[in-house]
Amino acid sequence: MIDGPTSANALLDELARVGVDRARGGYSRHVFTSAEGELREWFAAAARARGLEVQVDRNANVWAWFGRPGPDAVVTGSHLDSVPGGGAYDGPLGVVSALAAFDLLRAQGFTPRRPLAIVVFAEEEGGRFGVPCLGSRLLTGTIAPERVLALRDGNGDTFAEVAGAAGYDPGYFGRDDETLDRIGTFVELHVEQGRGLVHLDAPLAVGSGIIPHGRWRFTFAGQGNHAGTTLMADRRDPMVPAAEMIGAVRRAAMALPEARATVGRLVPTPGGTNVIASQVDVWLDARLPEPGDVRELVAEITERAGVAAELEGCTVEVREESYEGAAAFDAALRDRLVALLGNAPVLPTGAGHDAAVLARFVPTAMLYVRNPSGISHAPEEFAEPDDIDHGTAELARVLRSLAA
Repeated sequence: MIDGPTSANALLDELARVGVDRARGGYSRHVFTSAEGELREWFAAAARARGLEVQVDRNANVWAWFGRPGPDAVVTGSHLDSVPGGGAYDGPLGVVSALAAFDLLRAQGFTPRRPLAIVVFAEEEGGRFGVPCLGSRLLTGTIAPERVLALRDGNGDTFAEVAGAAGYDPGYFGRDDETLDRIGTFVELHVEQGRGLVHLDAPLAVGSGIIPHGRWRFTFAGQGNHAGTTLMADRRDPMVPAAEMIGAVRRAAMALPEARATVGRLVPTPGGTNVIASQVDVWLDARLPEPGDVRELVAEITERAGVAAELEGCTVEVREESYEGAAAFDAALRDRLVALLGNAPVLPTGAGHDAAVLARFVPTAMLYVRNPSGISHAPEEFAEPDDIDHGTAELARVLRSLAA
């Protein structure tokens, strides 16, 4: 057993060396890689050092229980995986603050009436297989396991193959009613992914909900050829309509208030400097608050991409890889936390979270810790140590109130 409480800041320091991406900067910690596996082992060891019972569910989510596992549990936690070249706080802050909050509750001599647990969800970011929140989606049955098992990473390896190599039975993934039925309430603490709290001059906020968002893959196909011998008039170069589409994304999103549309990944095939590509894959991330319709925004972009492809003598196919509608967190729980935390401000977010997946099944809330940079999914992501300590103490207060 550990001797007394450990701060969330100290726990973050323990993770600082794991998954450093020296090429991109920041961290690359993707599901079933050595870096992500090391973090999962770290969490299990840290939980056991606190006398918590550690379990891994059928979808590779890791659980740590304060007392006997059971129904109507108060659950907190987040994820440990990252986007490529991500920051140090997105995901891990929610995990380490949960451990530190449990330390505070134990130091206070608190005995929960309801079961308490911390969960680390698998593949929240979708950094390896392209689809976010796989651990929570599989748990709740909101994505088919057959689809997940067939997903391929950048090396062409399937989810089933890498999960099997990591020691998980591919045939065991899928909706897990036994685990889901244990969750009575879920609260996720997260670094804010914007500057709302900076403008409000507040260290902590309660989340109101998450705007609709999704990911789409555009595949432009043309004719691969020699860059030096093929005249410009004779080309069917898929990079040209791909570039036109990227410009169309910007223009279409700028025309709609509060829309966010991003091309963050583009992969040409075969990818040679002196080769006209035969295919270009472009991934679109699009988000739009209601009453707007994010799918209408994507339909407009798709139409423009089709026109550009036809003009170049190419084709384009579009596939929706993931979509989440608006997620409104439980109003009664939100109001309870606002009052408990001294009339804390309430903020929406355009970022997706496992909490949004769970919100359709159990009362769910989020807490946001101030991010002075306003930057996330990048190495500059940050939270002040004092704000992290404050968020941890407030999370402990929330857990105590809900589990008493």
